[in-house]
Amino acid sequence: MSSPTGPASGLPVRMPRPRQPGRHRRPEPLVAPEGAPALVLAVPGAPSTATRGLAEEVVSIARSELPGLDARIGYLDGDDAEFPALRSVLAHAAEERTARYEQAVAAGVEGIKEPDGPVAVVVPLLAGPDSSLLRQIRQSVMDSRVAADLTDVLGPHPLLAEALHVRLSEAGLARADRARLFTVATAADGIILASVGGDEAVQAAGITGMLLAARLAVPVMAAALDQEGAISSVAEQLRSSGSQQLALAPYLIGPEIDPGLLAAAAEEAGCATAEALGAYPAIGKLALAKYTTALGIAPQQAQGTPVR
Repeated sequence: MSSPTGPASGLPVRMPRPRQPGRHRRPEPLVAPEGAPALVLAVPGAPSTATRGLAEEVVSIARSELPGLDARIGYLDGDDAEFPALRSVLAHAAEERTARYEQAVAAGVEGIKEPDGPVAVVVPLLAGPDSSLLRQIRQSVMDSRVAADLTDVLGPHPLLAEALHVRLSEAGLARADRARLFTVATAADGIILASVGGDEAVQAAGITGMLLAARLAVPVMAAALDQEGAISSVAEQLRSSGSQQLALAPYLIGPEIDPGLLAAAAEEAGCATAEALGAYPAIGKLALAKYTTALGIAPQQAQGTPVR
């Protein structure tokens, strides 16, 4: 029984846990700075309910990683009705920031400063470089007449190799864990990493492909979906080097490509295909990493899981 001054004699007293000193101390959770620019996810491709669901899940992951984050979605081909266009989202963010400042001034808030710096940080929802899409995104930012920073695409990065591995294992085309003593009868012995964006995209995909090859211990080669015959040509190279059971792994998030093009390439190459990266958690984390790095508030870079 407790007394007004504490627990009764003989009962253990629960003391507050002291903060761990030194460099191994757990870091304080990061929160978005007050008045920080919005993170605007630039979504390419034809808008659809599926695309919206994917984009919403990506920004939800980013918000969960950084409390207080103002995250928005702007569609490159938006209609400003059901799917807000990127330039309109940026313009609206600028209007809201100005309105907040004017309200603070009218309320007599002391020390209020007129907002400066970028209104938003625009993060392209692209795994690899695509000069055509990036040019359109840049033009939309310019058309908005809003001060906004545009980041690089999400890859290459070890987390994307992890995501590709997971998508292949979900399709039964790779083992989920090399350390486990079992086999997958349909596991591929050669992977074609499919990208869009020409030679630059293929080179960038090849970097992530090397990381994927290390995870799976099978050859991985990148090829462009938007270059006629490129996928089937790489398939022949893999077969001539000894691979017989091939798989197509889209180095794509999803909205940037017509699904029919992917299916046609897989059929032409005579191989099975995994799903696009989609809203795999790493996508949201990488989008946030681009944002925090642009603002100089990233405590550490997102890390991939170790190769097993």
